[in-house]
Amino acid sequence: MGNPVDVLDRYYLSITLLVTVAYQLSGFAIAWTFQFDKITDFTGGSNFFLLALLTLLLGQDFSARNIIASVFLMVWAIRIAGFLLFRVLKTGKDDRFDDIRSHFFKFFGFWVGQILWVWVVSLPVTVLNSPAVTHRGQPAFGTASDILGIIIWVIGWVTESVADAQKFRYKQSPNSPKDRPIDVGLWAWSRHPPYFGEILCWWGIWTLSVAPSLHGGGDSGARSAQLGALVSPLFTMILLLFGSGVPTAEKPTAQRYYRMSYPTPGTSSEAEGDTRRPANAAWANYQVYRAQTSILVPMPPALYRALPGWLKKTVLLDLPMYEWTPGQENLKAESGTTV
Repeated sequence: MGNPVDVLDRYYLSITLLVTVAYQLSGFAIAWTFQFDKITDFTGGSNFFLLALLTLLLGQDFSARNIIASVFLMVWAIRIAGFLLFRVLKTGKDDRFDDIRSHFFKFFGFWVGQILWVWVVSLPVTVLNSPAVTHRGQPAFGTASDILGIIIWVIGWVTESVADAQKFRYKQSPNSPKDRPIDVGLWAWSRHPPYFGEILCWWGIWTLSVAPSLHGGGDSGARSAQLGALVSPLFTMILLLFGSGVPTAEKPTAQRYYRMSYPTPGTSSEAEGDTRRPANAAWANYQVYRAQTSILVPMPPALYRALPGWLKKTVLLDLPMYEWTPGQENLKAESGTTV
């Protein structure tokens, strides 16, 4: 182990923030100037790789724990950045940015959010590799926290990788039915398996990285910083459960299958009970899939169907905010035109 390099502060918080801001703003300048999406997600994913490698080299602690935690982050970053770049190159553009790509402040706001996401979620590895932790010594690798963190990360990474690959192949296959949600592989057990896997990845990295503080290493400041890095998996969960993850997928998906079955808009009273003859079975197929498939935690459909509704809406996080009822849009339109 060499001597760690102190840069701005002993936790590497300032240098990683400055690098992230510079990297993301460079990406924004290119994306805004040329009005394309091909580097947007790649810039986010590759930024994680850059921070992990930078802090590992600056910290000069090449013990097993630091290397594994840094490599885990870099492997996750390579996969997510590479997959999203491949996907956008295949499709030509990212529909998520259609409404904001040409609006400077809206598009800039997305990139500011990406700065916050990268910097906050990288904190466990940033702090682990910093002089505040490496200077004070660490317990030997192999603690319960080390092993548990590795197991959690591996399960999460495999889940996220397999689920993304399954969905991509399904959508690319001309034989995949268009009138039903994907229900093959992990998607038969969870409506959002990549999100479940990503959440596990960051809980695994934090559990592995916090081992020095859980086993007497470092001073009180270092312990507080490592425990404070818990914000990483918590931020990931909040983002995916209440921000740009599940909420942006659930209602639009329900609306899409409903409109496939009922392409002609009805009145709010018709939609609530909808006695019209459906054009196809898309809406019925979606309702069956939703009723038997866990929103996040993978489990057999037969088991999920048998669980009480209160358990699904609390412990299993199938929250009411994700539900979409036919007629909601019509009701809003009617109320909006009432004098």
